[in-house]
Amino acid sequence: MAINQLKAGALLAYVSLGLNNVIGLLYTPFLLRKIGQSEFGLYSLAISVMAYLTMMDFGLGNAVVRYTAKFRAEGKIAEQYALFGLFFKVYSVIGVVALVAGLGLYFNAEHIFGFAMNAVEMGNARIMTLFVVISVAISFPLSVFGSINTAYECFTFQRLINIGRIILNPLIMIPLLLLGYKSVGMIVLTAILNLAILLVNVWYCFVRLKIRLTFEKLDWIFLKEIAGYSFFIFLSVVVDRIYWNSGQFVLGIQVGTAAVAVFAITVQLSTYYMSFSGAIMGVFLPKVTAMVAQNVSDLELSNLFIRVGRIEYLITAFIFCGFILFGKEFVLLWIGAEYSQVYLFSLIIMFPLTIPLVQNMGIIILQARNRQKFRSYLYVAIALLNLIVTIPLAKTCGGIGCALGISGSIIIGHVITINVYYYKRLHLDIIRFWREIFRMTVPILIVMPVGIFLNFAYKSGSLLSLGIKICIFSIIYLPAVWRFGMNDYERIIFTSPWSKFILKFDGKH
Repeated sequence: MAINQLKAGALLAYVSLGLNNVIGLLYTPFLLRKIGQSEFGLYSLAISVMAYLTMMDFGLGNAVVRYTAKFRAEGKIAEQYALFGLFFKVYSVIGVVALVAGLGLYFNAEHIFGFAMNAVEMGNARIMTLFVVISVAISFPLSVFGSINTAYECFTFQRLINIGRIILNPLIMIPLLLLGYKSVGMIVLTAILNLAILLVNVWYCFVRLKIRLTFEKLDWIFLKEIAGYSFFIFLSVVVDRIYWNSGQFVLGIQVGTAAVAVFAITVQLSTYYMSFSGAIMGVFLPKVTAMVAQNVSDLELSNLFIRVGRIEYLITAFIFCGFILFGKEFVLLWIGAEYSQVYLFSLIIMFPLTIPLVQNMGIIILQARNRQKFRSYLYVAIALLNLIVTIPLAKTCGGIGCALGISGSIIIGHVITINVYYYKRLHLDIIRFWREIFRMTVPILIVMPVGIFLNFAYKSGSLLSLGIKICIFSIIYLPAVWRFGMNDYERIIFTSPWSKFILKFDGKH
């Protein structure tokens, strides 16, 4: 049963990822044209506020999963129910704190955002902030039930709920937008959907899993243990929020809603880019975990680090090269000339971001060898540096300043420092890794002029012509990389699924 849940959950996770990206690409242009740049900027700013408030989870959701799974394995039913009651109380307190903090933001919104917003925008911002604050405060005590479902390995149920949410959001939002509702209506709908999903999780826990909550005297020693476990998870959440949400928040304070809208789309494209690498990584995770558990040599880990990194590079390099060549035309056709800066901002971020995306294996090795503490502290320091640098850059340069701040932080932390650490402390063969990546890059650089020529030769500016150019470039790019960039192992990786499919189709076994 558990294995089937894992397989179904993994499959549905990829379905969810694909749906989220496809629907986002299709729905975003309609959304932007219906509400305009200013309203979309307000909506993105409100979502950033929500993201910052949800940081007050402090990584406890992961702790619920971990300790519930532990008590289940030990057959401790009463302890599970006491754990659920404990976390419900803790989350309720956090909800109250979030409400107070959010109301402080609400009552001081004019002092924070008044410089860059007009009176109408300011009024809408206050309304949305209030809805965000109330919804987040309510969601905290209810969020424990989603973590319980995860701990009970209800992966299929959770993935289906997430897929339903992805589909329902535009289906409900589109009629509202056609009726004239804008950013405020979008935030209200987002809050309602969030609450509905939380209540479904509550129903599932009590009706299907038949759990109970028991409230006993607080065990402060146990709480201290939980806090220690959650701390580094919380740090990683802080880093993500600072990297991907602080730019919009700073622009909302210093520049205005239009700048927030442009940068929000930039972050959206960067997130899509990162998701491709994460999907590939999941395929190799079981093998890596087993190898580290068996205490394999540094050489074997280096070989795997390089092997997986090459495969990730094959995917990310193709996407990034395509975006370099055709991204500007894509952005203009996708969301219009108002967002033309998205192309430049995305390039600035995606270029250094490619490096940590092809080195995801290093994170797994760090965790397996219990070296996560260094990475957590490093990334917090870099994220804070990013925030410090971004504030003056955003004030003087606008959105490009935020993009440069993120890019510089990635180079310092995720590229230079972590590669030195991989080489010196984990003893991974980083020099050989980059030698391999360089060899794979040579055929890519050779075929890039073909894409440049296609851009100069065909400038019709339609989705059809863009699609034709991408197809022509792919027809030249993929065979060149196949012949001169890939090794035999990688060719087998990419051909074996098709070989199995053909054998099954022909009835041969």
